[in-house]
Amino acid sequence: MYIHEQKNWPNFIWNNDELFDIITKVSFKQGELLGKMQSLGFDFRQEALLNNLTEEITKSSEIEGELLNKDEVRSSIAKRLNIHNAKPINSSHHIDGVVEIMIDATHNFDTALTYERLCGWHAALFPTGYSGTYKIKTACYRDDKDGPMQVVSNNKGREIVYYEAPQATLIEKYMNDFFAWVNKNSDINSLIKAAISHLWFISIHPFEDGNGRIARAITELMLAKAEKSSYRFYSISAQIQKQKNEYYKILENTQKGTLDITNWIKWFLKTMLQALETSETMIAKIIVKAENWMEFNKFPLDENQKKMINMLFDGFEGNLTSSKWAKICKCSQDTASRSIKQLIEYGILKQQGSGRSTHYILTCGE
Repeated sequence: MYIHEQKNWPNFIWNNDELFDIITKVSFKQGELLGKMQSLGFDFRQEALLNNLTEEITKSSEIEGELLNKDEVRSSIAKRLNIHNAKPINSSHHIDGVVEIMIDATHNFDTALTYERLCGWHAALFPTGYSGTYKIKTACYRDDKDGPMQVVSNNKGREIVYYEAPQATLIEKYMNDFFAWVNKNSDINSLIKAAISHLWFISIHPFEDGNGRIARAITELMLAKAEKSSYRFYSISAQIQKQKNEYYKILENTQKGTLDITNWIKWFLKTMLQALETSETMIAKIIVKAENWMEFNKFPLDENQKKMINMLFDGFEGNLTSSKWAKICKCSQDTASRSIKQLIEYGILKQQGSGRSTHYILTCGE
């Protein structure tokens, strides 16, 4: 018997006592992370937001086996949120659509979740009406004309059915119940509500494809609502991707279990805690960058010098040479050499190697 076939579906139950410790840890870590970010200036908070949304979007798709171009995703986000991006490139219509979903989820978290809104997300996921080479129903609930919706293994000829979703005739009612619960203010802990919303939606599996990505977008919306902030400084999808096998296993066990979903909520919160801890590494790099810029801004740097310093902070590909500087900044070799020499005099750059091996690094990166 699947969870949606239980007599009292969808009246989930859970043990608050078992969840108390992990909720306390997650809440503390959230506050700690927010405190660190508030110590940064606006531009660096925007950079952290850009980094995180890029990670969230690419990893959510990667969980489903779709590899998005990270630079296109980053450029699309930067363009829509008016954030400076050192390496802007054109993004595809498909990637722009995926980005729009996440921005809508995180920046319009106070807007009610509705059928029309989810259909808009679904249409953005599949702008051509195809999932790979298969034509699918888009911007509307699935039907069962090809049989029941099943989550199965990829072993051709030896498929294993992990889960069978509710029949299509029940979707409208089940989703209306879901929307009413999500949009209603309640005394349920907001982190628990985020965990339940993820499980509830993905258990209904209302669309022909894209349910996992939309479930994670709903999760981001619920977390933004819980934190009352559109700034996302950690990526739960990136953490899920690292533990993808665990993710599918806990979903399978929960969907074949009872309405007591304590274990699912506990797993979700532990994953969230790990995501918060992982984000500290990214935040630490941005804090170091911010602290160094407080010193660098004492010097009369031009825009190209600022641009190249930021590129070095963000992970310059290969070694920085005067010829690469000239090419990137579209200036002469002499101008590039003078700019580099000036940064060396300021103590910002340091030369390494000699002759053809000459290149330059940030002194603060030693």
